[in-house]
Amino acid sequence: MSSHVHLIISTEKGNLSDILRDLKRHTSKTILKAIAENIQESRREWLLWMFERAGKRNANNEQYQFWQQSNHPIELSTHQMLIQRLDYLHNNPVESGAVEYPPEYLYSSAKDYYLDRDGLLPIIRLS
Repeated sequence: MSSHVHLIISTEKGNLSDILRDLKRHTSKTILKAIAENIQESRREWLLWMFERAGKRNANNEQYQFWQQSNHPIELSTHQMLIQRLDYLHNNPVESGAVEYPPEYLYSSAKDYYLDRDGLLPIIRLS
């Protein structure tokens, strides 16, 4: 989605808080750099100003704030919950009106599941 991300993640070592922290740190730096270096981005100055303004409101930031500080983790303790959340993730772009069919959304794993084809990002399929 253009305004948020849904993930189903797990780890065998480390803890999920550290993984999420590192993911947010890496992606925010990468995206902000891409915005700053893209001279064709007509909203570049405004976007950077907005992220900087948000960053100044939070002492945890060095300069910019890209991601919200809070997360909404949900423990998927049963197979039924896992399948329900996976369906929710795949149908989220449809519900928002971005696409009509889940595999049409480029940044979704729906193509892997619905069409048995590799999507944009590699995934480990949930059974």
